[in-house]
Amino acid sequence: MTGFIVRRLVWAFLLAAVITLFTFIIFFVIPTDTRSTLSGRGAADPTLAGQFHLRDKPVTTQYVSFLGHVVRHGDLGRSIRSGVPVRDAIARALPVTASLVFGGLIFWLLIAFPIGILSALRPRSLLDKGLMMLVLIGASAHPIWLGLVLSYLLGYKLHIFPLTGYCNFFGKATFCGGPTQWTYHMLLPWFTFACLFAALYARMIRASMIEAMDSDYVRTAQAKGAGTVQVVRHHVLRNAMLPVVSMVGMDLGLAFGGALFIEVAYGLPGMGKLLVGGLAGGDLPVIMGVVLVVSFAVAIANLIVDVLYTWIDPRVRAVGADEGSGAVAPPKLGRLPARQQVKESTT
Repeated sequence: MTGFIVRRLVWAFLLAAVITLFTFIIFFVIPTDTRSTLSGRGAADPTLAGQFHLRDKPVTTQYVSFLGHVVRHGDLGRSIRSGVPVRDAIARALPVTASLVFGGLIFWLLIAFPIGILSALRPRSLLDKGLMMLVLIGASAHPIWLGLVLSYLLGYKLHIFPLTGYCNFFGKATFCGGPTQWTYHMLLPWFTFACLFAALYARMIRASMIEAMDSDYVRTAQAKGAGTVQVVRHHVLRNAMLPVVSMVGMDLGLAFGGALFIEVAYGLPGMGKLLVGGLAGGDLPVIMGVVLVVSFAVAIANLIVDVLYTWIDPRVRAVGADEGSGAVAPPKLGRLPARQQVKESTT
């Protein structure tokens, strides 16, 4: 286990180096002159090279100096439009986006798992078709349209939820502060966000469970008298979680993109709103800071998913140890001998 984690940490470190290199090439090496189009109110230099003091230096020296600013000092420059340090702007926006993404992740899994399990237990039934149609309707709706409709119906008309705004989780328990108000203001954004992915994950869980339930070890367990709940919990569900865990790691990047629409619809002051403002004003330091932080967040999330994958299925760790490299091949589900599977589940 330790060797596997060390290998994944090395790969994550290399990925971070590649991210910084490509960011440096895009924002520093490719010629970009913003002096004629930007007239910020702050005292910030209108070019990234000027802010990081990289003019008239070799490219390698510029890259090393850029890494020093980012890694050692956390310096991402100053906003050209407002003069505010980008680090401070991101520190205010990142908790909002993180609350939306991870809260929405929990919501879409809470929606997808019950629907996928019920559909797999009754395939091609009216219940199965109805549940699949329900989640597909939610996934087909654009998040901005869905957010505006929910805000109008549940906020403006029925006054059940607030229309827009965000409350700080760690603020004082006032009208807009504390865990209760934070949850109250995030329920609609979480549900809207969950609709983007719930249909895909429900169908994936359904297909994985149907495939696992046709395996020999499941039929052996049923022949030995194991009930449906026991078979699903001990044999089927754990194998069905493997593709879900893998997809979560890959979908987190898309999740940050989807968060942009949700933040616009509900007026949340997150990374998406910050990025839109930077793109509209040509504020390169803000754009670069958002790109770097989101890329690092996705890389860290994928590292966590890799470790979680080995905890769910130790066979992945064994395959990685046999290969002696960082590349881990996914196991073939349901291929262990039925007698061994039943013995493991009963012990």
